Amino acid sequence: MNLHQRATDLEEEFSFLDDWEDRYAHIIDMGKAIAPLAEYERNEQTRVRGCASQVWMVIETGATEQLIIRAESDAMIVSGLIAILIRLLSGASGAEITDFDVKAFLERIGVSGTLSAQRSNGLASMLQRIKQIAAASAEAD
Repeated sequence: MNLHQRATDLEEEFSFLDDWEDRYAHIIDMGKAIAPLAEYERNEQTRVRGCASQVWMVIETGATEQLIIRAESDAMIVSGLIAILIRLLSGASGAEITDFDVKAFLERIGVSGTLSAQRSNGLASMLQRIKQIAAASAEAD
């Protein structure tokens, strides 16, 4: 499944959630389902700066040049935001990620407009890290 198909699936999933409380609960549930990082992966090199909570992100290149994103946070809502980013972007190529407007997507599904300033900054920091690595990967292709 490519990035646009995953985006469509997520949009459909979120379209059934009528209000922010339902979205919030769903995002938290999504976050509970992500696999934790190994203890050694939670370090200063993988820590995402700019987040109010602790966030660690590991991005690796798969066998077919697709980026594999794994991440973890100590905050429930941030874990849910990570889960959305992983479902959307992990497995996509650097070029696909670079070309996709994640911010517009998050607005379409009703996530970004309801986040606090701190959460928005943290989300922007996570996206910046992903986009930087995706751009470097796309250049290497």
